Amino acid sequence: MADLKHIGRIKDTKRKVAVVFRTLPDEPESCLVCPTETLRDEDHDLLIKLIESNAGQNAEELADAMQRTPLGDGSIMLARFHTGGFLTKVSTSNIEMTPNTTTTLSLNELNETIAQQKGVQVKDLAVGGSSVEEVGSVTDQSTAPAPKMATNDDATSTKEQALSDEDLANKMRKDADSLFKEATELRKQADKLSLSKKAGSRGKA
Repeated sequence: MADLKHIGRIKDTKRKVAVVFRTLPDEPESCLVCPTETLRDEDHDLLIKLIESNAGQNAEELADAMQRTPLGDGSIMLARFHTGGFLTKVSTSNIEMTPNTTTTLSLNELNETIAQQKGVQVKDLAVGGSSVEEVGSVTDQSTAPAPKMATNDDATSTKEQALSDEDLANKMRKDADSLFKEATELRKQADKLSLSKKAGSRGKA
């Protein structure tokens, strides 16, 4: 398999992470990561699928791709992981990137290399715009408790919280479309049965 961007682990705990932002505005020595083991299986699989996709690998920051990716409940991946407490701020020197099974590279060193290639300083690598604003204030790993594993009850609660009015409206439209299609199909089947019965009656006469 080709080398993958955005994959790494925390040095002192060896917990696998997806690196959402390699650096942060005004905090060039910090990054934002998602410890993958804390996610529900469905969300974990969607995140890994995104990372391995062309969209994920072509993204300068994984957050850009996450911002355009819906989860199974229709909520946006980046916003949902933020509100669910699954994004954690960590020092870039405590993250090592693992593009393949044999290579490791400290994230702070990677950032320095990228900055040199672009002819800028590491502090200039942090992106601005809606994706940063989307996550707003982030959780500092040194002060925040580790996110708990999501249970079915937690998933239901998070799902309800994640649905905005627009999300709910879209879901209702989808449900309505589905019911309409089902009703149309049932009507077709009923018409066929009715025609078949009439044809049988004429045959007997």
